[in-house]
Amino acid sequence: MSSLIETDIAVIGGGPAGSTLGSIIKRYHPDLDVLILERERFPREHVGESQLPIIGGILDEMGVWDKVEAARFPIKIGATYRWGSTDDLWDFEFLPGQDFQGSARPAKYEGDRRKTAFQVERAVYDKILLDHAEELGCRVMQETAVRTIHHQDDEVEGLTLETGDRVQARQYVDASGNAAVLRRALRVPVDEPSRLKNVAFWDYWNDAEWVVTIGIEATRVNVMSLGYGWIWFIPIGPTRVSVGLVVPAEHYKATGKTPDQIYHDAVQSEPLIRSLLAKAKPDGQVRGTKDWSFVAERLAGKNWWLAGECAGFADPILAAGLSLTHVSARELGYILPAVIKESHDAHWLRRSYDETQRRRIRQHVRFADYWYSANAHFSDLKEFTRELARESGLELEADKAFQWLGTGGFVNDDLRVARVATFSMASLKSVTRFLGGGGRASWEISRFGLFRPRLEGATEVLVPAFHQGRILTRKVLERDGRFLPLVGAYQKVLELVDRLREARQIFREIEAQFPGPEARANALEVFEAMVVDGWIKGVQPLERPIFDPGAGEDPFLHENRDRLESRLHSD
Repeated sequence: MSSLIETDIAVIGGGPAGSTLGSIIKRYHPDLDVLILERERFPREHVGESQLPIIGGILDEMGVWDKVEAARFPIKIGATYRWGSTDDLWDFEFLPGQDFQGSARPAKYEGDRRKTAFQVERAVYDKILLDHAEELGCRVMQETAVRTIHHQDDEVEGLTLETGDRVQARQYVDASGNAAVLRRALRVPVDEPSRLKNVAFWDYWNDAEWVVTIGIEATRVNVMSLGYGWIWFIPIGPTRVSVGLVVPAEHYKATGKTPDQIYHDAVQSEPLIRSLLAKAKPDGQVRGTKDWSFVAERLAGKNWWLAGECAGFADPILAAGLSLTHVSARELGYILPAVIKESHDAHWLRRSYDETQRRRIRQHVRFADYWYSANAHFSDLKEFTRELARESGLELEADKAFQWLGTGGFVNDDLRVARVATFSMASLKSVTRFLGGGGRASWEISRFGLFRPRLEGATEVLVPAFHQGRILTRKVLERDGRFLPLVGAYQKVLELVDRLREARQIFREIEAQFPGPEARANALEVFEAMVVDGWIKGVQPLERPIFDPGAGEDPFLHENRDRLESRLHSD
């Protein structure tokens, strides 16, 4: 006999989006009832194992860091790439200028571990997160699929489960990943902003070697370009690795090969990967999926929300998937209680969530396209990205590509730091210079002797900030779709520029007022972001820089030092 299940928040999907959302809500608002509906029984396998450091802070806020760390997933400190038409290997690292040593595991979320990430076996990881959400008080129903979404216009009126039971909630969240149960039922259109249409094939291997072990159980993932695609190699356990092939869908169709054939041919053709798997055995089940980028045209409605992959997806070259998922779910975990309890204006929160998440996804898509365009093998995409850049009045050389990637603003994503697509200002400069042909990253703040604020035409608006369970209202300036926070390092640097104007004095005061290398580096990135986004104008160009943050060895990007050449060129 069917029954009615009433709840405050019904979440479709128990993966990282649903469990993150549920944990954040129950941590700060234990009085709210959260129902998570998952069609499968965990543990269940899932692709998408490589993370970025931004996730660590969210796991810590959820209260699940210790459980994830106890699983002893390999620690990720960066990635080793072979990209373009040469055999050169280069490393992109999260820990600039130092060798990772770490501490005995399991370790706390502190010190160097704040700058690292995990490489996770998703069957284990996702179960840890879902079990944690249930322990915090979420009602979790596994092996329970949603059969019907009942809706009238833009309002969801209820759900019918495959059991015949009916679910009635105040707010509904689609966290069902690629299934996009609610999004498809509501016929929310999606945009595919990239011309690149890839497919992915992968399998898991046991008894594999790691390319390199750094400190205590840390390593880098490997991304190896082929003439027609690329291979990922991701250690997810002491001897277990995820190995996948990404190729354009048209190339796959043209080969006439089966997924198993094209996958194993690629693995055997790559010397380094082949050597690492010489003694390993695959699970023997090659999986496949299309993985081209998209973004939903709307992420929220009258009483519904999209979180995680059902809202949008960016090509996996930058390992962005789990980051976008955790970030969107965390922020929605703040927003839903505020909407239900009417502590903030629902329309304001809905608009902010929609605009912010869609911008993040689009920035990742844009960055991935640029990354591919730097590979000589993807000539069609190279011209496509150049066409898009020309529409913005830019030629896609390194400096201009950097500006193009920041379309929408370098200070729109976070009120504390300057970044785009979860990459810091400095690391993004490093990547664009490398992909654009080498050389040091150039900084606008090193080119001028005088600076002045340029705030004309800006309007003061309010945006939400999410901190320790509270939604804080912050004042920002808005102009042409770009924001300038009037808080933290942004406010301090803006005040220094307004008061001092002269470059030497500004740099001297930044040195004095921002103690510690990390605080100073953030202040300089904030300064640079305000110049690039047009909030500060540089005048009196210099022949020689007074101060150049990009001088010296690149802290993020350098030639590989692991002596892998013999394996790379092995027969």
